[in-house]
Amino acid sequence: MTAERETPTFDVLAIGRSGVDIYPQQIGVGLEEVTSFGKFLGGSAANVTVAAARLGQSSALISGVGDDPFGRFVRNELARLGVDNRYVSVDEVYPTPVTFCEIFPPDDFPLYFYRKPAAPDLQIEVADIDAGAVHDARLYWSTVTGLSEEPSRSAHFAAWEARGRQSLTVLDLDYRPMFWESPATATEQVRKALGHVTVAVGNKEECEIAVGETDPHKAADALLDLGVELAIVKQGPRGVLGKTRHETVEVAPIPVDVVNGLGAGDSFGGTLCNGLLSGWPLEKILLHANAAGAIVAGRLECSTAMPTADEVAELADSAQNTQEKINV
Repeated sequence: MTAERETPTFDVLAIGRSGVDIYPQQIGVGLEEVTSFGKFLGGSAANVTVAAARLGQSSALISGVGDDPFGRFVRNELARLGVDNRYVSVDEVYPTPVTFCEIFPPDDFPLYFYRKPAAPDLQIEVADIDAGAVHDARLYWSTVTGLSEEPSRSAHFAAWEARGRQSLTVLDLDYRPMFWESPATATEQVRKALGHVTVAVGNKEECEIAVGETDPHKAADALLDLGVELAIVKQGPRGVLGKTRHETVEVAPIPVDVVNGLGAGDSFGGTLCNGLLSGWPLEKILLHANAAGAIVAGRLECSTAMPTADEVAELADSAQNTQEKINV
């Protein structure tokens, strides 16, 4: 009789930041003038797992929270939004991170991170990694932020060793300078990490940290030269570029009345996961990811704003039809 597996195989397993986003209810004013706020689940990796779960993928998160009410909120909210929280550890020393933002549409959203003296999601140790779950996940997602401090850095590399550079091992180039000692240190760690992944996704500034290139095509080529199988470069108002060794696809941006652009990249990421897992053509993946990002950019919050598959497909189809008419 075969023993039953204790650990499920997840469609999406991510490692990285989780915390609480405190977003102002007043738009276009500084925090000193805000009178009311909303509390939401936050953190890039957490948001990506929520976005993927919203699209029907079984998702789990490796992260950490404090032993406090905000930590309980994060764990509970992950579960409520369909993400398995078994690997979200409770740190008895450091508090759950809180992030405030200001909202000045269409393109100014200052962030204020309260993650000192240290954040629980950067206290993940090698012993906290379920090597079997990492190895067996259909898609494994990591972010550059997790490489900024020990013990998280070592835990990330241990997880990649367990993963063995399988297909759909994704690195989000999510570079945030306030988390790093210097850009040079970030570049050193990202270059090491790229040797363990098969998909890399980031904007032009993040590509500059990773490979020293801001030109989208040169950046994508440099990522491919380092062994990545798929390089995705987000170009903001110029859309998105996806490149493999045999295919180059560029997808135009989708116009949207921006409310808060902070969650758009995570919605893009969750939809990217869904498209990769579904085996879609690259153009369809990028079109749907763009649509998902646009939807969340038009909403206030991040995690609870993640769209359904029907919402994404409707906007993607509309955008494609519009583009086809323009090209005729």
